[in-house]
Amino acid sequence: MSATPSRSETFASLVARQPENELFRFSLAQALVAENKLLDALRHFQFCIQKKPDWMMARIFLGKLHLELGQKTEARVQFQEALKLAIEQNHEGPQDELRALMAQHT
Repeated sequence: MSATPSRSETFASLVARQPENELFRFSLAQALVAENKLLDALRHFQFCIQKKPDWMMARIFLGKLHLELGQKTEARVQFQEALKLAIEQNHEGPQDELRALMAQHT
C-alpha cells in the first residue's frame, strides 16, 4: 500500500505533464506555500503572471509571498499592479485588502 501523494506532489505531477498550464502552476504554488516551500512556490507564481499579466489573484499571492521572504520592494510592485488590476476589473474586496497590505507592510 503506497502513501497518498501530497497536494504539491499531485500538482507537480500535473505540471510535469503540462508545464504551460498556469492553473496547475497556480495550484502547485499554493500547495508549496502551505508546505512552507516558499522559494519553490515563488517561481510558479512568477510563471503565472508572466503567462497572464492581468491575473490579479496570482499577483496578490506573489506579493504576499515576497512579504514572507522579506522582499518588501518586490511585494509593493506586485501589490500596486494587483490594485491597478482590481480597479480595472471592478473587484472591490481585493482593492481594500491591497490598500491595507500596502499601508501595513510596504
